Amino acid sequence: MKKIETKDDFKNFVKSVQDSEGYVNPIGFGFCRVDLGQGSGKVISASFPLVNWNENFGSASVLLSSLNLDFTQSEAVFPVTKELIKGALKKFSPFSKEDGHKNIDVLKLLKEEENLENFRLVFIFKDEPLQSVEATYLKLYALSLKKAPLRSLNLNGAFGVLPNVAWSGNSPIELNWLRENEMELKIEGKYPNIDSVDKFPRFLQHIIPEDNTRILEASKVRMGASLHAGTTVMPGASYINFNAGTTGVSMVEGRISSSAIVGDGSDVGGGASILGVLSGTNGNPISIGKNSLLGANSVCGIPLGDGCIIDAGVSILEGTKISISEVEFAKIQEANPELSKKTLFKGVELSGANGVHFRQESETGKIVAFRSKREIKLNEELH
Repeated sequence: MKKIETKDDFKNFVKSVQDSEGYVNPIGFGFCRVDLGQGSGKVISASFPLVNWNENFGSASVLLSSLNLDFTQSEAVFPVTKELIKGALKKFSPFSKEDGHKNIDVLKLLKEEENLENFRLVFIFKDEPLQSVEATYLKLYALSLKKAPLRSLNLNGAFGVLPNVAWSGNSPIELNWLRENEMELKIEGKYPNIDSVDKFPRFLQHIIPEDNTRILEASKVRMGASLHAGTTVMPGASYINFNAGTTGVSMVEGRISSSAIVGDGSDVGGGASILGVLSGTNGNPISIGKNSLLGANSVCGIPLGDGCIIDAGVSILEGTKISISEVEFAKIQEANPELSKKTLFKGVELSGANGVHFRQESETGKIVAFRSKREIKLNEELH
């Protein structure tokens, strides 16, 4: 195709592509560098220098215009060729000397690569179960970069698509290849330092956090997690799984399981656990509201509203029996007028309630609840 000379010509070209029969704007797209298995030669991981998510549809049109694609499929992965790069840059030529066009910048960098064997162009058109390693990583990036909200994407199929590999720094290594070459690697002193064995990489292997976000140990946050600016993740018993994280400034010293979300100003105390959808919540994802506190070694199995407290060592599950006196219920009802009056609740009946303090009586062992009397505030100097 000949070079596009003006911005008006570019605009008309994009319109003609998007108006073509069957054309669909992608949900997400981007170029990635892939790691190939040392033994199988299959794609085992992917790294995206730039992620487009519900944006830059003009750029998508340019890239798709030269590809033979069935738009009825949910995702598509293409090899990157010199011809594709050259053709795209010709179409982008009216913008080539301007700053701020990141997709053009990526193409210019790819143009300088001598060998393009390890590069792919990935598109997602429908949010359906995953079929490729590349599309799986694209969705994980969208979550970790906060381009897509937590729990908004279909991640079914991810565990079947991603291989279980040994991670040495940022490099994935096939386990079968390690087994087959173990003796030679050890004899030659080249056996790699293995940091973990997992299907998912670590968050910090791919994501640069915001300046006021602290992750004190890289293994504590899995790729696909989302951390709001100002979140602190301490070492020790803390952990944040994929498709989970924080939506405000939070302190994390406990475990946030997959699909769990912690709100602004909340504190997940040392060793505390927020259950995931596969951990006893009957598939109900858990959200923790604003300014709430999970005490050390507590377990939260229900959604909490704002200003709640679960005391250290206390487990609040959907079936937990919780006693509330008439006096305390009246105070709780002021913040939760929808609650029906009674004195014995199951945990699930208090899901999402605001300002509730859960405690275990030391003499009887009975779980009780009363109106929280204090607002949870984090140390601003630490965040």
